[in-house]
Amino acid sequence: MAAAGPRGAGAAPPGYTALAVKFGERQRSPHCLLVKEHRVREGPGDAHPPARTLFVLNVPPYCGPGALSRLFGSCGPVQSVDVRDKPGPGEKAEKQRSKFFGRRTTTGFRVAYVVFKKPASVQAVKALAQEGPLLVSTDSHPVKTGVSKWIARYADSVVDQEELKAEVDTFMQDYDKKVAQEEAKAAQEEGVPDEEGWVKVTRRGRKPGLPRTEAANLRVLERERRKRARKELLNFYAWQHRETKREHIAQLRKKFEEDKQRIALMRAQRKFRPY
Repeated sequence: MAAAGPRGAGAAPPGYTALAVKFGERQRSPHCLLVKEHRVREGPGDAHPPARTLFVLNVPPYCGPGALSRLFGSCGPVQSVDVRDKPGPGEKAEKQRSKFFGRRTTTGFRVAYVVFKKPASVQAVKALAQEGPLLVSTDSHPVKTGVSKWIARYADSVVDQEELKAEVDTFMQDYDKKVAQEEAKAAQEEGVPDEEGWVKVTRRGRKPGLPRTEAANLRVLERERRKRARKELLNFYAWQHRETKREHIAQLRKKFEEDKQRIALMRAQRKFRPY
């Protein structure tokens, strides 16, 4: 299904019903919402039941969930309104836990899923096409625009420190509780074999490392000194020293003869040969 884009009033695509809406009374040209019954196979945890869900295309930016609920409220009680950037599966979205973190502002035309409490309300929406344009902003429910909209958005962006602190404290308490539950569960499962007889090894049974102290450093240095002393005992006797020196001198003489031969070869290659 293609993403929603701006479309003026006119003929609706096959399967859709065109509903004319206007922002206010003084707006001359109406806007067109394309609606149809949401028909997909319902799965477990589906937030958009096919028999009670209305799929809406071409939703303008100024038409939010509250405005859509008022527009279609005359057809029957509305259970929920889900506004999205593009069509997608109807998994139940997690409730937004924070009003300070994870907020995002969506611009442009969008799609919406309007879930009614009764299936008959979806069919009643088609009758709205025979009526006049629906009004998004009314005297009883005005939609803020222009300077008033930006002032309200700025006021919402100002963070209440006490409320923010309370939310962070609540989050940390929930997190600590979750960690404690996981540790208790791991302690219960420690050493218990599974169905195939395997035992899961965790870090809980290991002895934690001790902090390095001055006494521990001295013990490490003493072990290193003893290790060096054992290596030095290899040439403890006098005849071992004589053999080591004799082998060293023999290696030096051999290397000296090899260097002499290499120098002689280099001198021979440097002779001038004009012809």
